[in-house]
Amino acid sequence: MQLVLASGSVWRQGLLKDAGVHCEALASGVDESAVTLTDPGELARTLARLKAHSVSARRPGALVIGADQVAHMSGECFGKPKNPEDHFARLKWLRGRTHELVTGVCVVGPESEDIFDVRTKVRFRADLTDTDLRAYIQTGEGAGSAGGYEAEHRGALLIEEIEGDWFNVIGLPLYKLLPVLRERGWNPWN
Repeated sequence: MQLVLASGSVWRQGLLKDAGVHCEALASGVDESAVTLTDPGELARTLARLKAHSVSARRPGALVIGADQVAHMSGECFGKPKNPEDHFARLKWLRGRTHELVTGVCVVGPESEDIFDVRTKVRFRADLTDTDLRAYIQTGEGAGSAGGYEAEHRGALLIEEIEGDWFNVIGLPLYKLLPVLRERGWNPWN
């Protein structure tokens, strides 16, 4: 069975490869900014579905995995930082608070579609100084990530606690995705 990841994300590709899921990766070309939904779960699922179907049209017969992550807190969804000042304001806003990461996943195959989302809470440390936050921004890490940090790297220094699926925080909820792939005929041992 041919598997295709509808993403150019090296993190998602790496997570799948490390879990024994060998697949082609193909960027979807979906304009995420064109989708203006405000509910985090609905937004993440809709973007994942658009990505999966975009790639599925180019790879008929394949099992295509689309995913998108949305960070939100206090009713406000936020994506990747726009610039260093926005990045600083975001990290400062998150300091000492808990936000949620929602990853929408859509698996599209011949005559099938599974769509779901997984939610994980992340609490930032309250003792982070402005100097700490600016130093993190200077690393360049997190500038291209939902929420503005990478928990699997130096961004771990920003985090006090994670409640939920660790894999979801770094981009793809494997614990829920892998059983869906198996139900669709993917065999991890072949």
